[in-house]
Formats: sequence, C-alpha cells, structure tokens
Amino acid sequence: MPTKLNIFNQTQLKKDSPDVRSGDAIRVYQKIKEGDKERVQVFEGQVLCRKHGQGITSTITVRKVASGIGVERIFPVHLPTIEKIEILKRGKARRSKLYYLRRAKGRKARLKKKELTKERTEERPVEEIEEIKKE
Repeated sequence: MPTKLNIFNQTQLKKDSPDVRSGDAIRVYQKIKEGDKERVQVFEGQVLCRKHGQGITSTITVRKVASGIGVERIFPVHLPTIEKIEILKRGKARRSKLYYLRRAKGRKARLKKKELTKERTEERPVEEIEEIKKE
C-alpha cells in the first residue's frame, strides 16, 4: 500500500529526464533567479557518478576544468529548476564511479567514445525491431 509520501514523490518525478551514466559528456540547463529576473545557466562537463538510484533522491556529479581548475557540481536529477539535461557524448566507462579522473591530467583524463544513438532498441516493440533487421 503506497504511503502519502510515496504518492507525492511520484508526482515530483520528471518524465523526460535522459538516461545519464558515468562517463557521459552532458550539458545541464538550470534556471537561476537573480532578483526579479530569471535566466538559464549552462554547466557542461563529464559525469563522474550517479548516486541514489532512479528515484526522487537521485543525483549526478558533473566535473569540468575551467581555467586549469577542476569544478564539480552535484545536481539532483529531478530538481524543478533544472530545465533540461542534454547528452553530448557517451563515454566508455568500465566502472560506475570515475573519481580517478580528479587526479588524471591530459590524455589520461580522456575516456573513449561510445556510439550515441537516439533510439534504443529495448523501448521498441518486437515487430519494429524485426522490420528494421529486414531492411
């Protein structure tokens, strides 16, 4: 039997959040309120980790290097001020937490690219997959 808290959390989940994984290069668009004005701030970097599963408490840690200094931000995925998360590149990572990238410099800090496909085959019905294979 769902509790009131579980029902409320389900209403707060974002339906359009992408499947972000460790190693991805992403761009996070966040609304910032300054006085009476509101603007969108963009933070672009590499995902070091994703924590706390898929629920309302899930977070991603994003790192970028600005002027030779490493900057990390932790974003709750379902935060209302996050306008959208855009995946730029998929990185091939063999582990879920990429904290070693904090110490890595230059070429060692790069991850191999993985193919970025718009459509995932798991979400398609079996009939559509068979039609694609025939073509």
